[in-house]
Order: sequence, then structure tokens, then C-alpha cells
Amino acid sequence: MIDLAHAMGTGGAGGAAGGGDFSFILVMAAIFAIFYFLLIRPQQKRQKEVKEMLKDLNRGDMVMTTGGLHGKITGLTEQVATVEVSDKVRVKVARSHIATVTQKAAIE
Repeated sequence: MIDLAHAMGTGGAGGAAGGGDFSFILVMAAIFAIFYFLLIRPQQKRQKEVKEMLKDLNRGDMVMTTGGLHGKITGLTEQVATVEVSDKVRVKVARSHIATVTQKAAIE
């Protein structure tokens, strides 16, 4: 009777554990792939686009800041953009806080 219980205990658990490890690795790899293609990769692409947009800013571009101000860029440095929001009303904004370029400057 003891031999029968011993045989049933080791045979069933040993076979299931080996297959379970491999399927766990496959599931984890699938989850990582899903996260990469749905979350990580699009975010990296968006960061690259924002970096390019900030690099390509020019005087005369119409922009919107992250705070919602709309205006025309009248001056640029490496860190600061001067945005004219109304006639003779200029605001200095950190270049990194420019959200979008709404209209590019006319090429002269």
C-alpha cells in the first residue's frame, strides 16, 4: 500500500512541474512582447517625435504650450523660447514645455 501511494505521488507531480516551467516562460515572453509593442515602442516613438519637433523650432512658428498658451515664437535659446501671446506681450517659456507647433513660419 505504501509503495502505491509513493508511486502515485512522485510520478504525477514530477511530470506536471516540468511542462509548467516551459509554459510559464512562454506566457511571460508573450506578456513582455505585448507590453513592448503596445506600450513601450509607441512611447519611445512619441518621445523621438517631440525631441525632433523641439529641435526644429524656428522664430515665427505658432506654438501651443503645455499650459495652453498660444502664440508666436519671437526668440529662441537652447533652453528658453520667447512666445508673443499678444501685441507686445511676450512670455518666456521653457523650450521643453512647448506642446505642439500649430503653424510653421512662412519661408521667406
